[in-house]
Amino acid sequence: MHWLYLIAAGCFECSFTTCLKLSEGLTRTGWTVAFVLLSVVSFGLLTLAAQKIPLGTAYAVWTGIGAVGTALVGIIWFKDPATFWRLFFLAGVIGSLIGLKLVSPDHD
Repeated sequence: MHWLYLIAAGCFECSFTTCLKLSEGLTRTGWTVAFVLLSVVSFGLLTLAAQKIPLGTAYAVWTGIGAVGTALVGIIWFKDPATFWRLFFLAGVIGSLIGLKLVSPDHD
């Protein structure tokens, strides 16, 4: 269950970073409010996940999901470049996240 919290927390991180971009420097009220609310949800879920998952692993996975997800949102939605090397290294992050899950003690 705690891994599900962690995955959800990472997804909410992608959401709040997207809202941060759309808030245009926190000047657009609706996107700014969404950024704050989604940030609180993301950190709350990370807190729940870290109760059973080692903190370093939880934080690394949370930031990894957020980084990869946000990069993909940038590529798909904001038309950021999708170069071979960028995608190659994003795949490396994904592989590292899977590796952390596989070697982490299962406390659930």
